[in-house]
Amino acid sequence: MWKPLSLMVLAGLTPPEWKVSIVDENLGVPDYGAMPRPDLVGITAFTSQANRAYEVADHFRRLGVPVVMGGIHATMCLDEVLERVDAVVTREADSVWKEVLEDARQGCLKRRYNGGFAEMTDVVPARHDLLSGKYAFGAIQTTRGCPLNCSFCSVTAFNGAHYRQRPIPDVVREFQLIRERLVLVVDDNLIGTRPEHIARAKDLFRALAQANLRKEWIAQATINFADDEELLALAAQAGCSGVFIGFESPSPEGLRGYGGKFTLLKDRDIRASVRRIQRHRILVAGSFIIGLDMDEPGIGNRIAETAHRYGVDNLNVLFLTPLPGTRLWDQMKAQDRIPLDTLPEDWKYYTLTYPVARYRHLSLDGIIQEMTSCNETFYSVPRLFRRVLSNFWHRRKPLISLAGNLSYRGNLRQGAEAYASFKRYSDSRRR
Repeated sequence: MWKPLSLMVLAGLTPPEWKVSIVDENLGVPDYGAMPRPDLVGITAFTSQANRAYEVADHFRRLGVPVVMGGIHATMCLDEVLERVDAVVTREADSVWKEVLEDARQGCLKRRYNGGFAEMTDVVPARHDLLSGKYAFGAIQTTRGCPLNCSFCSVTAFNGAHYRQRPIPDVVREFQLIRERLVLVVDDNLIGTRPEHIARAKDLFRALAQANLRKEWIAQATINFADDEELLALAAQAGCSGVFIGFESPSPEGLRGYGGKFTLLKDRDIRASVRRIQRHRILVAGSFIIGLDMDEPGIGNRIAETAHRYGVDNLNVLFLTPLPGTRLWDQMKAQDRIPLDTLPEDWKYYTLTYPVARYRHLSLDGIIQEMTSCNETFYSVPRLFRRVLSNFWHRRKPLISLAGNLSYRGNLRQGAEAYASFKRYSDSRRR
């Protein structure tokens, strides 16, 4: 759907004497053997992609090509990754990438480079020109870090709790480099949580509107996005067409003990908040989690009905997943609630779309049934077309709304097949 931004950022940091190419295996696996032999290979991967990353690394290392790996999984599972590559970059690579390249040139790569947290004034424009076509969205990042520090989320563990913002002129200039008309702003929370964060977001939206980019963009934010009418109006003027909001639980109390979102959602009229956003012709996609410790049988239908009552345009439901490096991982590991622990083999299931843990009140069959029930209820044909017709009536991105709803509904059959395969694998592990 969108370009792999981190690799494009590293390409932008690379001195001009290096020739850079990017391979995105989401578009297909190329014939690496037919490619010219590179001097250095850099790989990034989410946890669920780790096994494939190791296969690619092994191919090039057997050819004598040094391999460096970075990103969130490499940071959280350093020892595991060090066994399979020549060098690892932990945290943000901006400050150490040129050092990595120089050491590679001299043939003296260190085993580990710790980038720490980058100064946002040092973040360079990504090389958007290196990948073209086949993507629905371009991608850009304007902030890093999240102060909410939710126990199930690895963002704070990787990017820190300090909310850092790029200079607005830099963001506008990079927006202008993006060829795609649709853009994903990959920030984990575009607008932040404090008054000074909101003020900066308003300034950014004013600058984007003034630049007249003729682009539409979607972003992630917390529900406090709805609390400021000026902020909403400026976002719409700047090209915002959709926002992804994590509600996580049908009751804010379900998040108690999981992090800062409990405070943002407590005692709030969420339906009214969603409506305020939609009045500015901005679509709202709501995200929920199944498998929180308070979730009991019936949670699937409860989430579907809650999302319907909130009036969200799309619903994205994920299984509570203990990702390495999070407090949730430490907690579930200590409680012996992570049965899929043949690592790294089992990482392939850590996509947030498989129930990889043991859940307090839900069996494996039970939690899969709750997910299936939730999606079938929310994306039933009558409700789907009611939402789409409402968006046509209010001129709120009706074609995007239709495509999104049909896409989610179309995934239901694939989901059933994937769950059946996963259950067979899980059962075989118990024998």
